Amino acid sequence: MSLGNLIFIVLGGIVPLAYIAYIIASRKASVWENQNISIHSRPYMHGWFVVVIMGVPSMVAAVAAGLLHVTGIYSVSPFILIAACIVLVASGFAFGLKKISPDFRARNKVENVIKWSLIAASLVSIMTTVGIVLSILFEALRFFDAVGFWNFITGTKWNPDTAFLSGAGRGGEQAANADFGAVPIFAGTFMITFIAMCVAVPIGLFSAIFLAEYATPRFRKIMKPLLEVLAGIPTVVYGFFAAITVSPLVVKAAAFFGLEAAYTNALSPGLVMGIMIIPLMSSLSDDVINAVPHSLREGSLALGTTVAETTKRVILPAALPGIVSAFLLSVSRAIGETMIVVMAAGLRPNLTANPLEGMTTVTVRIVDSLTGDQSFDSLETLSAFGLGFVLLILTLILNIISTIIVRKFREKYE
Repeated sequence: MSLGNLIFIVLGGIVPLAYIAYIIASRKASVWENQNISIHSRPYMHGWFVVVIMGVPSMVAAVAAGLLHVTGIYSVSPFILIAACIVLVASGFAFGLKKISPDFRARNKVENVIKWSLIAASLVSIMTTVGIVLSILFEALRFFDAVGFWNFITGTKWNPDTAFLSGAGRGGEQAANADFGAVPIFAGTFMITFIAMCVAVPIGLFSAIFLAEYATPRFRKIMKPLLEVLAGIPTVVYGFFAAITVSPLVVKAAAFFGLEAAYTNALSPGLVMGIMIIPLMSSLSDDVINAVPHSLREGSLALGTTVAETTKRVILPAALPGIVSAFLLSVSRAIGETMIVVMAAGLRPNLTANPLEGMTTVTVRIVDSLTGDQSFDSLETLSAFGLGFVLLILTLILNIISTIIVRKFREKYE
């Protein structure tokens, strides 16, 4: 019997025993209540107290044994684990029944357990974030030791093709010629994200204003789900659409105006990515606009303003913090997109201001660096962590700026 199955059996046995303990403790407290004895906590709280005292220690022991086994630190004998759980369950049950009394503050004890459980749940997310940052940071420092942080963020040429020689133990002049300038990659990321936002923000925001302020309930009920259907389309389908349909149209449109456009250009994925983000921008903005109190609308309309003037001068300023948050979430969605860029813009790092040429983004380069046949300690593979670290810093700065903006306008309109 594997330890995983054993833990499942132990936890499965604790649940029915906990239910029995809950019934016994609750009925014991109900007797006091039926006898008109003043009790501090309700009977079900006494039941939950006994369940907590009986079940939590044994569950913690079972989970700890599983973690020790998975990490290879120590393998707990199945019989020892079962015996320990039985002893903990029996001791907890006896202690809990002995502890409860009419004056016992069972509610306070149970609420403290709930509070600490919620704190532990929040710490899991915080520690996960810290772990992600540290895992990126340590590998990024290895990369910056070899390349240099300043050269990385200011270099204008990305050519890691010879970096695999150092990873294969064949370092030399060719390996030293590898260039890791991240400016072309981040320039491509910002260019495609900017194009996507130029499409998603006006269309998404205007559609949200229409649905919230102008559309009839029947029309809104039909059109809002249809608009959100775009959010359920896989990104690879958007990639096919960008590569097969939009890119040829962009090339033909550029030729019509006497311009030359590559089939792997930055404009096509930017346009398609903007279409993909419209539901996100529209749905979030719509919820924010609908959250504005109706008293503001009614007061403005009562003064003789039109619906357009009310929307422009009252609704949008009041909803601006939420709209800014929707915009930043849309930006994050655009920065993190990979498949559309791979299929429509290519993999070539190209430092140019012409959106009709091919470009690439940070996420695409990270995937390309980690999916090759390079050794993990090669510079090309470690460059993915360098890109991820810089992207993390930029995202943090963006979040700080957005927090300042949101707080500023929230204080103004609250």
